Amino acid sequence: MNQTFSLQPFPSADTQLHSYVLPHPVLTDTPLLSKERGRGEVLNAAWYEPIPDLKITGNIARQANQFNIHYALLGELEEVAIATLSNIPVRKHELWKQTCFEFFLGIKNSDRYWEFNLSPAGHWNVYRFDAYRQGMQEETAFTTLPFNVEYLSDGLALVLDVNIDKIVPANQALEVGITTVMKHRNGELSYWALIHPGTEADFHRRDSFIIIL
Repeated sequence: MNQTFSLQPFPSADTQLHSYVLPHPVLTDTPLLSKERGRGEVLNAAWYEPIPDLKITGNIARQANQFNIHYALLGELEEVAIATLSNIPVRKHELWKQTCFEFFLGIKNSDRYWEFNLSPAGHWNVYRFDAYRQGMQEETAFTTLPFNVEYLSDGLALVLDVNIDKIVPANQALEVGITTVMKHRNGELSYWALIHPGTEADFHRRDSFIIIL
């Protein structure tokens, strides 16, 4: 089962001023990730100039429980702040504060879901949620998450191929959301997703997990 995707930015280019909740919970700096701060906090988002011709596309596939996702970032990458590939990638928190490729896996007919964060630097994390923004924990089923980052003549490609047996049965239908945070050279962040069903940029909304695998 293989599907292509194309992400759309929020705020939309035809809107001049937005308020939005943080697409992610804001965490205290504790290794147990036991608390959240800022959930539901509304921020004023100043208008930003979209990066011309920037595109985020790719494809996603699942064979039994082998899960593959391929992102392609195309366009004027000199306008995007992209971390240098690390020689020693590690598990890190709050990768979404920089340019970060992400996806969400939700169990069909269940509130439980997982958030995967993939930095162009090679750093990564996986979080488990019991329900919408609730019970956030680092998913200990994954101790490594290797993926490939390749610079192309016209962009950047990131590919992850991972077995998800440790978190879901092979016959379990999944609802998938695909997102990306882009950090612009001027410090602004833009939020990209398959769809933005609400008036706020919120990657955790279950009605944005629109791919079924």
